[in-house]
Amino acid sequence: MFDVVRQTTTGNYLAGREALGDMRTEDAARYFNDAAIGDWDNPILVERSFIAHAAAGQITDSARVARHLLELGSPNDLATLVLGVEALKDRRYAAAVRALEDVGGDTYAGIAGSVLRAWALAADGKLQQANAELDGIAEGGLEDFLVFHRALMADVSGRTADALEFGRRAYEADPYVARIVEAYTRMLGNAGRFDEADKVLADYGSQGLSHPLVTAVKAKIDLKQRPGAFAANVQGGAAELFHSIGVALAREGTGDIAAVFLQLGMYLDPSADVIDLVYAQMLDAAGQHELANVIYDNLPANSPLKPMAVVRVAENLDALGDPDEALRRLGNIVATNPNDLEALSVLGDMQRSAKQYAEAADTYTKALAVSGGESPADWRFYYVRGISYERAKEWPNAEADFKKALSLNPNQPQVLNYLGYSWVDQGTNLLPALEMIQRAVAAAPNDGYIIDSLGWAYYRLGRFDEAVQQLELAVQLRSTDPEINDHLGDAYWRAGRKLEARFQWNIASSVDKEGAVKERVAIKLRDGLDAVPPTPDPGPVAETQAAPAE
Repeated sequence: MFDVVRQTTTGNYLAGREALGDMRTEDAARYFNDAAIGDWDNPILVERSFIAHAAAGQITDSARVARHLLELGSPNDLATLVLGVEALKDRRYAAAVRALEDVGGDTYAGIAGSVLRAWALAADGKLQQANAELDGIAEGGLEDFLVFHRALMADVSGRTADALEFGRRAYEADPYVARIVEAYTRMLGNAGRFDEADKVLADYGSQGLSHPLVTAVKAKIDLKQRPGAFAANVQGGAAELFHSIGVALAREGTGDIAAVFLQLGMYLDPSADVIDLVYAQMLDAAGQHELANVIYDNLPANSPLKPMAVVRVAENLDALGDPDEALRRLGNIVATNPNDLEALSVLGDMQRSAKQYAEAADTYTKALAVSGGESPADWRFYYVRGISYERAKEWPNAEADFKKALSLNPNQPQVLNYLGYSWVDQGTNLLPALEMIQRAVAAAPNDGYIIDSLGWAYYRLGRFDEAVQQLELAVQLRSTDPEINDHLGDAYWRAGRKLEARFQWNIASSVDKEGAVKERVAIKLRDGLDAVPPTPDPGPVAETQAAPAE
C-alpha cells in the first residue's frame, strides 16, 4: 500500500510541475495538492502546493498550505508574504505587520514583504513608521521604486501635499512609465492643478507613447474634472506593488512566481483590470489562449482596457487557427473605431502574415494617420509598411518607408538590416549597405538573420573568406534556415570548398518547407554554382527576417 501511495504522490508531483510550466495553474494546484496530501510533512511538496494554489488565484487555500509549511519549520518569505496579504485583505493590519516582521532581504519576496509591511503600517495610521520601514530597504537603488509607494501611501492617507511631492519625485525619476504618469496626473488633477497635469500628459504623448488608462485620465483633465484617486484604498495601493513586481518577474521568465504576484494583486484589488490584462498576456505567452480569452472577455465593458482586450481575443483566434474570424473581428473593430491604433496595428500585422500585402500597407497608412507619423515610436509603422510594399513589389515606396523609419530611429537593427540586405541583393549601394548591416550586427550581435545579411554583403562584394566566416556563424545561430544554409553553400563554392558547398545545399533543400529554396539549389547540386545565372535571390529578405522584433 505504501508503494502505491508513493507512486501516486510522485506522479501528481510530476504532473503538477508540467502543468505549472504550461501555466495550467488550476490543474497544477490540483496535482500539487494531491501530492502534498500524500506526504503532508514533506516541505518540498507543501511548498509547491501553496505556490500552485496562489498562481491559480486560490489565495485562501494557498494561505492554509503556506501556514502549514511554516509550521514545518521551513522559513519561506513567499509563504509569509501570502499570509501578510491575507491579513491586509481582511483589514487585520496589526496582524499583517506582525506576520511580515521577519521578512526581508534582496529577493522579490523579501522586498515585497517589507513594502507590504509599510502599507499595513500606513493603513494602521502609522505613516511615519511606514516611511521608516521603506527607508530600511531604500539602499541599493530601490528608492526610485519606493518613492512611488510613498506617494500612494500619502495619497490614500489623505496627505495631499506629501503625495504630490513624492509623486513629483517618482515622475521625475521615470517620466515615461504609464502607471506613474497616470498616478501623478490624477494627484495633480484632484488638487486642481490642471495645467501641470496637462504638461505631464503632453510630455508623455510627445514621445509617441500611449496607454488606455492614461488616455482615460487625460479625458478628465481636458475637461478640468478631478479624475479620482489612483488607489481607492490601502488594498488597491498594495495591489500595485504586486502588479509591478509581477511584470518584472514575467519579463525575467519566472512564470510561476510572476503568476503568484499577479494573483495576489488581483486578490487585493479585484477591480484592477490592468493586472488581469498582464496575467492574461502571460497565459498568451504560454500558449494558453483559450484561458486568456476568458479573462479578456470578463473585463467590464466600461473598462478603458476593454478595447485592448477585444483586440487580444482576435489575436488569439488567429493563434488558435481561425485567421479568417480574427481578421473579420479586427475589421469590425476598426470600422467601429477607426482611431483604435492598436487594432489597426494588429490588423496590419495579420494581413501581412496572410500575405495580403496591399491591404496591410493600406492599414498601416491609416495607423500613421492616427499616430501622426512623426513620433519616435512611429518607426515601426514605416518599417512594417515598408515590408508590405516590398512584398507587393513596390520597391520605391518600400525604400522611402525604410529611410523614414531610420530617420525616426537611426540605430534600429531590424530596419538597418532590411534596407541594407535589400540593397545588397539588388546589387546597389553596396558600401552604404555594408555599413548599415555592420551597424545592425553591432546592435544585435546574436541575431542569426542579421549576421547572415553581413555574410551575404561580403559575398556580393567578392570578399568570400569574410563571407564564409560570417555565414558559418549565422548557421550556428540558425542551423535549419534554408536561406542561410544556401548562402553558406554559395560562399563555400566561391571559396573553393566545393564538397562543403554541396553539403550545405543538401541541408538547405532538406529543411526547406515551402519549396522555393529546394528548387533554387537543385541545379547547384546537379551542375554546381557556375551553372547558375548570376541573378539575385528571390528575397530580398527571408520571410522570417521580415518579422519585426517586438
